[in-house]
Amino acid sequence: MGEGDVASKRETRTKRSVQSVDRAIDILEILSASRGEMQLSEIADAVSLNVSTCHHLINTFVARGFVGRNPYNRSYFLGHRILELSKSRVQQFNLVERAMPDLQWLNDATRETVHLTAMQGVELVTLTKIDSPHPVRVGTDTIGKANAMHATATGKAVLAWLPESEVERVIQANGLTKFTPRTCVSKSELTEELRHVRRRGFATDDEEFQPGVFCIGCAVRDASGGVIASVSCSMPKTRATKSQRVSIRENVIDCARRLSSVLGSQEQTNDG
Repeated sequence: MGEGDVASKRETRTKRSVQSVDRAIDILEILSASRGEMQLSEIADAVSLNVSTCHHLINTFVARGFVGRNPYNRSYFLGHRILELSKSRVQQFNLVERAMPDLQWLNDATRETVHLTAMQGVELVTLTKIDSPHPVRVGTDTIGKANAMHATATGKAVLAWLPESEVERVIQANGLTKFTPRTCVSKSELTEELRHVRRRGFATDDEEFQPGVFCIGCAVRDASGGVIASVSCSMPKTRATKSQRVSIRENVIDCARRLSSVLGSQEQTNDG
């Protein structure tokens, strides 16, 4: 990508774009298109920035590992974090592909909406969803779920197994938003809830994220035993009878175990 290409793309951006973010992305695109390392002045010229502004942006990328710096000639290149993010995305696509037979089994067994979710940074991301065949089913807000780990069964199923420092990092980044009157908005209450999740081996969301929706979720583990995702069933509260909850809970746990086994996990560990 040359300077003309960058200028052309800049002209087509909406008024909503954040200029500093646009410029930062321009730098990454220029480095990705380069056949070798680039000097600061070359990058600044290519993205039409003064050297000082360009230097500040690049230093931020260097500090976060998205850009590397050659200490001998002070030239720059794409950093290791770009590769890590790329690998992470590929792994997620692989996870969905490997999980689909078990997710379809869960959908067939429960006839309720099934989700597979995973953490990206401090946010919860829905990797795939299979809708319930019922005319009345859960219409899930997958975008709003990003900062709702404390209010969803899928989120709590993952949070319960994270180190305390990681849970704190998620809370600091996302807060404890009150989505409904039943949402847990106290750190101490959430800590106690996550302890129950570990003891039971599954998480629930009883109208904590969406009014009228009940959800059961369970953690999915990889070969190292670490929790990498969660699987869940969501249903209208009107269908969540006591017997139905028990049946679906067992199916969700079974699905999580199946998928964990596919990924090489030897067991689902509980920790009271």
